[in-house]
Amino acid sequence: MSMLRVSEIFHSIQGEGSRAGLPCVFVRLHGCGLRCVWCDTPYALDHRSGGEEMDVEHILHRVAAWNCDFVEVTGGEPLEQEGSFNLLTRLCDAEYTVAVETGGHVDISRVDSRVIVIMDLKAPGSGMAKRNRFGNLDYLKSGDEVKFVLASREDYEWARAIVREHALTERCGVLFSPVFSTLAPRDLAQWVLEDGLRLRMQLQMHKFIWDPDARGV
Repeated sequence: MSMLRVSEIFHSIQGEGSRAGLPCVFVRLHGCGLRCVWCDTPYALDHRSGGEEMDVEHILHRVAAWNCDFVEVTGGEPLEQEGSFNLLTRLCDAEYTVAVETGGHVDISRVDSRVIVIMDLKAPGSGMAKRNRFGNLDYLKSGDEVKFVLASREDYEWARAIVREHALTERCGVLFSPVFSTLAPRDLAQWVLEDGLRLRMQLQMHKFIWDPDARGV
């Protein structure tokens, strides 16, 4: 059976995206090769230590305990673990609505077509923009979403250019999110309105409901 290193599994409210506010079971896989400046899950990054080894059957059993029909596999970077592709397919086979949140530096072409892909393109302020795999945009479906986490006006202008260059709003959902406690939401909202962008600005709802540094929410 496929083994995966899991950071945590928990039941909470979806804090972001077009499904924000919905109950969701999160499966946070452990380990990520990126080191974004603003990362809010540093405890789930180190491939060498941390997390718990679980097989897919154990994960499915844990997920089923909450009787919730929406599951998101996140990280860390879930697609860096080979077993994640099987896990996503097994969740779909169990008739969950399934999403995966990925940093976009791993090939998404192998992700089951039933899965909602939420791809985080890294803006320059993250320090990881050089790792973006723009070829992944070719595999996005209409129900997928591209997320930009923005720390500054410069990040915003970069994201705006990417959205326009690749006609992203015609291809899938597009999300602009300010880095919590770094970029004022009011500023980002004003820029989006001034430029007439047809996309969704979002805040991380869970950071307003619970302590911003709380785990398992």
